[in-house]
Amino acid sequence: MSRSLTLSPERRSFAPWLAIILLLLGAVFLQNSVGSHQVLLLIVGAALGLTLYHAAFGFTSAWRVFINDRRGAGLRAQMVMLAVAVVLFFPALGAGTLFGQPVVGLVAPVGVSVLFGAFIFGIGMQLGGGCASGTLFTVGGGNARMLVTLFFFICGSLIATHHVDWWFALPSFPATSIVQTLGVVPALLMSLAVFAIIAAVTVRLEKARHGTLEAGVTSEYQGLRRFLRGPWPLVWGAIGLALLNYATLALAGRPWGITSAFALWGAKAASGLGVDVSSWAFWQMPGNAKALAAPVWEDITSVMDIGIVLGALLAAGLAGRFAPSLKIPARSLVAAVIGGLLLGYGSRLAYGCNIGAYFSGIASGSLHGWVWLVAAFIGNSVGVRLRPLFFGAERKQLALGGC
Repeated sequence: MSRSLTLSPERRSFAPWLAIILLLLGAVFLQNSVGSHQVLLLIVGAALGLTLYHAAFGFTSAWRVFINDRRGAGLRAQMVMLAVAVVLFFPALGAGTLFGQPVVGLVAPVGVSVLFGAFIFGIGMQLGGGCASGTLFTVGGGNARMLVTLFFFICGSLIATHHVDWWFALPSFPATSIVQTLGVVPALLMSLAVFAIIAAVTVRLEKARHGTLEAGVTSEYQGLRRFLRGPWPLVWGAIGLALLNYATLALAGRPWGITSAFALWGAKAASGLGVDVSSWAFWQMPGNAKALAAPVWEDITSVMDIGIVLGALLAAGLAGRFAPSLKIPARSLVAAVIGGLLLGYGSRLAYGCNIGAYFSGIASGSLHGWVWLVAAFIGNSVGVRLRPLFFGAERKQLALGGC
């Protein structure tokens, strides 16, 4: 595909106003249809999208530059994010309540499905060009190629729901939370120690390769102007994401997730085309059956996902970088299709993605979050080796980017 779509500066400046208008319309609709609770979740989603975009907080790129070049700033930022999250989450999950409301973590079994699902998800991250959060915020930022990844992400998620009962029947260990097993303080100390060790390893490897750590991102703006227009230091993004996940826990009663909405969107679309997805075992589970029968705007994850896209659109507009292009090389397009399918299928098998399984899983004290991290990192290593087949001009020295 060679067609290019370039926006004039005047049209680019319209992007933040478009985002604000859509957010306001969405808030009014949700208030009238569901209530203020969903409005608040839409706002949290938008804040997540803005944070992801302005901090260029990409899980995929962070792992790729570490694998290729031993630059570990992105990985260290993830450890900061997780450290802040467990400090906030573990006491609330140990008590079972937050601000007087019941809360639960995202805790899942550890088995074959998690290992395989996270592994292929990791490959999909590198071929698709983003993870779950990365796909949404780059779509909102104007990346047309990521629309292809998102479409096939949804398709892969739907396909997985047709098979997932077989995968979940494979050998596995019970869902285990270290918060419940060890207690809040021991679980917290152990988690912080592991985060510190991972960060220290990245520092040592980066210095061994380059002699010094990579300098952080700079901006021509300062103070409030930098907050609004970016780019942000990675640590801002790490802390912001942890705080917003905590807000999600308080509002939704469980941590932040993304990909369950993709499966739901695919199921609703398939139902509209005459496919009887309600007969599939996955969609007969009480919670899933209820979500399939209800309007999509009643689904917490769907509302937050839409908020992420609009928040990223707002951020891209404020930064003056909203410039969609339809100039997508054919091989890159093929990679987006394959990567999207792997992302969608893998996320369902692994009980989540880089957000629901990795970030929120570890923040919940779930062992499956740590297993997901290891398996997905191995998958990313494979995906990085496959990328030159689809991205021939890819350089050895990769800059840390948003997807």
